[in-house]
Amino acid sequence: MAGLINNLLILFLVFQNVCLGFRSPLSVFKRYKDTTRSLSSECLGSDQPVISLGLSDFALDIRMPGVTPKQSDTYLCMSVPLPVDDEAYVVDFKPHASMDTVHHMLLFGCNEPSSTENYWDCDEGTCKDKSNILYAWARNAPPTRLPKGVGFRVGGETGGRFFVLQVHYGDISAFRDKHKDCSGVTLHLTHQKQPLIAGMYLMMSVNTVIPPGEKVVDADIACHYKRFPMHLFAYRVHTHRLGKVVSGYRVRNGQWTLIGRQSPQLPQAFYPVEHPVDVNYDDILAARCVFSGEGRTTETRIGGTANDEMCNFYIMYYMEAKHAVSYMTCTQNANPEMFRNIPQEANIPIPVKSDMLKVTHGHNEETKGTDKSSLLHQSKKEEEEILDQDFHMEEAVEWPGLDLKLGQVSGLALDPENNLVIFHRGDHVWDENSFDSKFVYQQRGLGPIEQNTILVLNPSDAKLLHSMGKSLFYLPHGLSIDKNGNYWVTDVALHQVFKLGAHDKEPLLILGVALQPGSDRNHFCQPTDVAVDPITGSIYISDGYCNSRVIQFSPKGLYVMQWGEGTETSLGRARPGQFHIPHSLALIPDFSQLCVADRENGRIQCFRLETGEFIREIKHKSFGRELFAVSYVPGGLLFAVNGMPYPGEAEPVQGFVMNFSTGEIIDTFIPLRKNFEMPHDVVASEDKTVFVGDVHARAVWKFASTEKMEHRSVKKAGIEVQEIKESETIVEARLKNTPESTDHLKKQEKQHLVQQSSAGVSFVLITTLLIIPVVVLLAILLFIRWRKTTVYGGKGGGGLNLGNFFASHKGYSRKGFDRLSTEGSDQEKDEDDGTDSEEECSAPPPPSAPSSS
Repeated sequence: MAGLINNLLILFLVFQNVCLGFRSPLSVFKRYKDTTRSLSSECLGSDQPVISLGLSDFALDIRMPGVTPKQSDTYLCMSVPLPVDDEAYVVDFKPHASMDTVHHMLLFGCNEPSSTENYWDCDEGTCKDKSNILYAWARNAPPTRLPKGVGFRVGGETGGRFFVLQVHYGDISAFRDKHKDCSGVTLHLTHQKQPLIAGMYLMMSVNTVIPPGEKVVDADIACHYKRFPMHLFAYRVHTHRLGKVVSGYRVRNGQWTLIGRQSPQLPQAFYPVEHPVDVNYDDILAARCVFSGEGRTTETRIGGTANDEMCNFYIMYYMEAKHAVSYMTCTQNANPEMFRNIPQEANIPIPVKSDMLKVTHGHNEETKGTDKSSLLHQSKKEEEEILDQDFHMEEAVEWPGLDLKLGQVSGLALDPENNLVIFHRGDHVWDENSFDSKFVYQQRGLGPIEQNTILVLNPSDAKLLHSMGKSLFYLPHGLSIDKNGNYWVTDVALHQVFKLGAHDKEPLLILGVALQPGSDRNHFCQPTDVAVDPITGSIYISDGYCNSRVIQFSPKGLYVMQWGEGTETSLGRARPGQFHIPHSLALIPDFSQLCVADRENGRIQCFRLETGEFIREIKHKSFGRELFAVSYVPGGLLFAVNGMPYPGEAEPVQGFVMNFSTGEIIDTFIPLRKNFEMPHDVVASEDKTVFVGDVHARAVWKFASTEKMEHRSVKKAGIEVQEIKESETIVEARLKNTPESTDHLKKQEKQHLVQQSSAGVSFVLITTLLIIPVVVLLAILLFIRWRKTTVYGGKGGGGLNLGNFFASHKGYSRKGFDRLSTEGSDQEKDEDDGTDSEEECSAPPPPSAPSSS
């Protein structure tokens, strides 16, 4: 009996060790290495694991540590130290990202990251020392593949000791569920010396000037190559919004050999060199960027801001290890005359297909608008996106927010999380008894509004998320929200402007003197709206009903300057810079402009932020006599609402969608439920969702483009699931573009159940695995004892010998127990290989990951 107990204990330990294979880093790596996941509550890369891939190879998982970006066009960086001191080589990259959440990723190598934080805003920089781009990933971009025997050298005496991952989150609407993002890349590294070392050659123009209105401007770069031979295998182009095409060549004995040419408005990843090109001593490397200055009113120079340009041609190459140089640059034009012979293809723009228009850039980069839309701009990170002029705005009739019980709705805004914020007047109204002839408020006896005047709503279902502003205001008017989520509001009765924290009871800043109208630097007269520059923090205030000016203050509230004057009605048409109630502000950081809804003049005026200089006017007959509010969204769209027509006039009250660059009206819209009475403010998001607040109807409408109304998609883990409103044909077409099929989704759901436990397997499964073999073993033992008793008629031969028991099975190797299935592992095993391996119970193999191309 003692022998039986000992054998049972041994068997228990064996199966326990087998099942602990679920906890092996290799098994974890297997489960995620071939699937693309960006929306995960368990960030597999958060601990920056190092996974052994054999004696000399290992994988390094670099992932965002579970981040939730607060606003669109957020650039976040994080660093990972090289986990070894000696030299290693990066030989492959595996991205983990979904285009539904991540706009692009860049991986840099350096010796000192810009921050030691877990992650940081990339505005602080990526590296303090020189950084090299090792990898780029973007929507629709093909993967970067290194040739066999080629690697980026890291660590040791010459290689970088840190990797810095930069992730650009473009549209954050996918983060409305507050999930945490773990996008990143897994590197395959090896200690085996690579015979060929990869490097980067950057060709960059530094002195190009693009005159305004110039149709074609060439920026040329050329350098003589004075090093050991290098072999080119990939290239990447980069400009900002004015770039049309970028081409790179090797010039040898007057012969031009194409390295690569590409539209900078396509995904800006590394593309393979179609025909291998080698570069020898005294060859010339040449590149040309073609720009257009059309749509610009001032000259454009090379620089890093939204209004500047860049001309970059990156070349990825390899060299023999003994001669390798990791990074080289060329910033001059050594032979301008030679460009007379550049192939004509260098000046032919590359057509951009509609399915490739969402692009990926590095720092300060954008997307390109084509066809009817001209040079549209995104946000401060310069992402552009195509303006499809065929869309139409319609009311989202299922939105319950129209039924909210509100006071006079005076202001609307979207916070950094894209929640709708409403500023209303509660039980107070603005009527003919509110002010005297000197604009002094006459109803102070009513006291401040006793209701919460600021309401934060879920934009999808109008559910109240937060409210504030009780007992602070008398007659609310304008509302805007800065990049940090602070509320900026105006009160026309108090003649003041307030800065409020989203959860603070007391104002953070107050401008103006309570209940005292005035026109000097310290007083306002019924101020209407506020705009805050997201880059400089400067404050712009439209003032207002009884003053006709825009005033700029510093971020701390110090007066800087003002511009504007009243309209001289006797002269007929208002001149530039004259206002008749500057009623609403829209700040366009892409162009460094501030646009003003000049209400009673029925127009929009745009000014230069730095100087207040008038730039242009947008005015249409369909505006009628009054234009109440204006809103801008990155992508080049301008939204506005007008006022009720005067008696005898026919122009209806409605909303407008305009192309900001040209000023042309793309679309108009009206509600289906109720009617506009006095639409007072408008706010729009990047996904073309528009909210309109009406001060007389005391209502807020939601509008969406018809392309969104036709189908609503649920984006989760990079998978787009379409709802029933699409036809079967459309569903089939879209499913072809879906990263994984329904069957794969089911498999993935099953995998997710396995992966939810930190140990990789549930307690129930472990218990089952332990009980079943024990039961089977007991049955075998009973059978053996019975046989021995009945056949031999004597006692058994003592305890069970596990070695003899397993040796009776075919294929047994005395070097260890039979190897369990390792299907799905990255390592191939020879069936006859008798070397010891880590035992593991492998989960079902994951579905193959979609190509990142």
